[in-house]
Amino acid sequence: MARGNRRLLGLMAAVAMAALGAVGCGGASSATATSPQQVADQLAQTDVALRAAIDAWRAGGDPPASAPPPEVLAQSEALQEDVRFLGSHPNLTPQVLPMLPGPLAAQWRRLTAAERDLVRLSRGARHRHLKVGAPPPLSDLVGFYREANQRYGVGWNYLAAIHLVETKFSRVKSDSVAGAKGPMQFIPSTWRIYGNGGDIHDPHDAILAAANLLHNNGAPPRYAQALRAYNDSGLYVDAVTRYAREIATNPYGLYYLYCWQP
Repeated sequence: MARGNRRLLGLMAAVAMAALGAVGCGGASSATATSPQQVADQLAQTDVALRAAIDAWRAGGDPPASAPPPEVLAQSEALQEDVRFLGSHPNLTPQVLPMLPGPLAAQWRRLTAAERDLVRLSRGARHRHLKVGAPPPLSDLVGFYREANQRYGVGWNYLAAIHLVETKFSRVKSDSVAGAKGPMQFIPSTWRIYGNGGDIHDPHDAILAAANLLHNNGAPPRYAQALRAYNDSGLYVDAVTRYAREIATNPYGLYYLYCWQP
């Protein structure tokens, strides 16, 4: 975990203790009332550092064909850990987000809500050891998303959001507990309908198949209906929609989400 993120988690812990009234020798007290502002300040500092790191990465080509450099990975990891922490502390989030600048607060609302959706969606599932590996270059994936958009009219940001939720952009190599396979997690019977004879494990073929499925189920414009055909869960639909909006709204969104780990 990045050093700045450890500081943030320490601040958040102090705020959470104060909110619970946990006052004692050496503990947090009402004197820590400014801690939400400190948390907000740290989030804003991480955002600045992350954007600068992504800009340096993109300078070599946009979208990058190279792997994310260590600074991008470190700052993206810090953001992911912070999202998980705030997502698991819903009482803390309303104290912190109003202190952020408008666009950054909107980003954090999307991310924490999506995190809570996915945690609830996976509740009760047994823990599994996942087989993981390196994802394809971001430049390749963006090319696949855009090709699928041109062929089927489906927003490329929705395809990227599904890819994120399903396998963290192909990092997860394992089949699902339900037998779904490949980077976009198709059930073989569904693949036979939408896969166009391609390879279920090939990112290019799988992304095109996902666009085919969404298009045949109402996208565009009925993305919620189409996503229900992909996974019949309101939590899934909400999480994918929020990530798709983040990717469309935040010019840095795709880059840091691409770095997130399972």
